[in-house]
Amino acid sequence: MAAPEERDLTQEQTEKLLQFQDLTGIESMDQCRHTLEQHNWNIEAAVQDRLNEQEGVPSVFNPPPSRPLQVNTADHRIYSYVVSRPQPRGLLGWGYYLIMLPFRFTYYTILDIFRFALRFIRPDPRSRVTDPVGDIVSFMHIFEEKYGRTHPVFYQGTYSQALNDAKRELRFLLVYLHGDDHQDSDDFCRNTLCAPDVISLINNRMLFWACSTNKPEGYRVSQALRENTYPFLAMIMLKDRRMTVVGRLEGLIQPDDLINQLTFIMDANQTYLVSERLEREERNQTQVLRQQQDEAYLASLRADQEKERKKQEERERKRRKEEEVQQQKMAEERRRRNLQEEKERKSECLPPEPPPDDPESVKIIFKLPNDSRVERRFHFTQSLTVIHDFLFSLKESPEKFQIEANFPRRVLPCLPSEEWPNPPTLQEAGLSQTEVLFVQDLTDD
Repeated sequence: MAAPEERDLTQEQTEKLLQFQDLTGIESMDQCRHTLEQHNWNIEAAVQDRLNEQEGVPSVFNPPPSRPLQVNTADHRIYSYVVSRPQPRGLLGWGYYLIMLPFRFTYYTILDIFRFALRFIRPDPRSRVTDPVGDIVSFMHIFEEKYGRTHPVFYQGTYSQALNDAKRELRFLLVYLHGDDHQDSDDFCRNTLCAPDVISLINNRMLFWACSTNKPEGYRVSQALRENTYPFLAMIMLKDRRMTVVGRLEGLIQPDDLINQLTFIMDANQTYLVSERLEREERNQTQVLRQQQDEAYLASLRADQEKERKKQEERERKRRKEEEVQQQKMAEERRRRNLQEEKERKSECLPPEPPPDDPESVKIIFKLPNDSRVERRFHFTQSLTVIHDFLFSLKESPEKFQIEANFPRRVLPCLPSEEWPNPPTLQEAGLSQTEVLFVQDLTDD
């Protein structure tokens, strides 16, 4: 089910609403919808306006009629220059003027009444900006068809884009609003705006944006700048961190006069651009310094993290080594304990030693690897395994060993093997009543 904010919207408007929210990061869907409605659902204009507001620039892109394009025009220091139409001269001139006055008054009165009544029947189509760039391109083509291709370089973009570029480049922006129906527009465009010296000044020292007030984009700018008559020129620049109108030129102005007025306005306000340029350079240097500090901090942080990682690895290595040593110690301890228990078990299982006068007994002297000697008597009928168990039960005997006889030199098979599954008895092994046997340590092997 659609959310309350998205009710009564077409599928296209809903898609624009979600796309605008993704681009701007605004969480409130009501605010997103309100902003798009202000911009007649023009998502490009709405996003540009939002970016301008985030940068501290007043909203300049297609706001509602109650809030026109907000370039600062309230500065009382705005330079204004108005050229009035020349007064009639001579009796003939005044006569023509007085004769035409009632006709002119009637014409403009009827035209104003017609336009006023037309608003109730059909809204002014200029109030909806649907293709601002197309309005600019269309005006350029019409201008070149009427006045030729020799003219100042037109800014080929919307008014808000021109403002943003002028702000970013710290340049003056000259705005020209063309009144198609005004009697002085043709003369101004043909003789003043296309004059070589005027073209040179505009192209070298400022951006130039122009549009007809019969186009929606031009009409929107007209609502913001509130011109009184045509031809109309406005000089706009970044002043006190706001795009501000610093000069207004209205009426049919001559080329030399226009050059003087534009030069005067630029010279009077150049210090603001210089100051802003210095502040911007200082901010850039501060930003670069902060970035360098951040990079140095991150490098130091990475180095510290690398040191900590190596320390952690070293601690982990030592811990594993200590655990390994501890496990080895425990394993050795268990092995020794098991060995001692095995020795005790073997000792308990040994048959009793026969007395010395037993004719069936054998006296054996064992020479241990540590050069000590051990003596014990065994029966001839006992297995050689008994000899091995006796030696194994001794505390000083090695863990693994073999028993060797000297004459002839041989290893006695005391433990079961493939050759001797059942070890022989002492008699079968050829031992005499007194023997000396050697114990060879095999632990290392």
